[in-house]
Amino acid sequence: MKQIIAAATVALMAATSMAAAETTLILGEAGPNRGARAAALQSFADDVTARTNGEVKIDVQWGGALFKASAAAQSIANGVADLGTVIAVYFPQEMLGYGIADLPLRNADAWVGMRATDELMRNSDAIKASLADQNLVYLGTFTTSAVNIGCKDTAIRTVEDIDGLKVRGVGAYGKAFGDFGANLVSMSIYDAYQGLDSGLLDCSQGYSYAVAALKQQEVMTSYTLLDWGQVGALGIFMNKDAYDALDADTQAAMNEAGVAMADKLGELITADNEAAIQTMKDAGVEVIELDTAERDKLVEKGAKYVNDWVERANAAGLDGTALLEQYRALVTKYTEERDNQGYPWTRN
Repeated sequence: MKQIIAAATVALMAATSMAAAETTLILGEAGPNRGARAAALQSFADDVTARTNGEVKIDVQWGGALFKASAAAQSIANGVADLGTVIAVYFPQEMLGYGIADLPLRNADAWVGMRATDELMRNSDAIKASLADQNLVYLGTFTTSAVNIGCKDTAIRTVEDIDGLKVRGVGAYGKAFGDFGANLVSMSIYDAYQGLDSGLLDCSQGYSYAVAALKQQEVMTSYTLLDWGQVGALGIFMNKDAYDALDADTQAAMNEAGVAMADKLGELITADNEAAIQTMKDAGVEVIELDTAERDKLVEKGAKYVNDWVERANAAGLDGTALLEQYRALVTKYTEERDNQGYPWTRN
């Protein structure tokens, strides 16, 4: 009888120990649970669980249930969630280093951009220290993919065609359109359908998959592929106190899952963008590939905004010039890897 009781006690203690070993982390996400980015985020959560043999589970709180996008960095730092998605444009000073991924450089490939950004964020001691001062740790990155522009009853084939157009432009890309003579209109991408339909807009800066998702091909007559750059400063960050409380193996698993997430989103968003282009063509939208010489004019015009970032980075104690050189070298590195080996999801 005593042996039975002892065995039961051991079994109970083992079960309690196992339960104690399981950790649930809360992840805050301002966006809805749909689309390529949401699928990549869920794949990250599932990957963490798989890499930790089920010991760590991530509970994703979607749709801004814990905090809005504009409050994400402070909320994660303060422990409202253990980790969550941060969009750098809402935190131009706090996420200054990360903002390099939003610059209008020659960097239009989603996967290349994500892997270059990811490696820079992991390897820059200055960026890691800046984040640590905010009680944050970087885990993985997303992208909105290549910036392109769709128009109604007009088309952009050269930079001269931009002059005088009413354009919904965002960030440094929008400012560069303005430098070419566009009349910039402040409007969200979600309102661009109505803006194009009503004539409030002639053109709207955006991303291919978003055009199809928002059915903007119904009110566009042309869509110009710029081969210019992307908006890629959005990703997963973790509360540093919570991260430091994890053992080294779990930390490694979360970082490895963060790297893998870029490959997953690269696969999903590349397929979505290709399908969206076909949807536009099927709807009768003229799809234009901007001439290389014209694209180079966009890159040249955007250079001053890149230089502005370097100056702001220097003023904040970051070596902006060195970071920019590193980032460009990483873009080259992953471009060559793609060209030589293909995308990860196409390799044997």
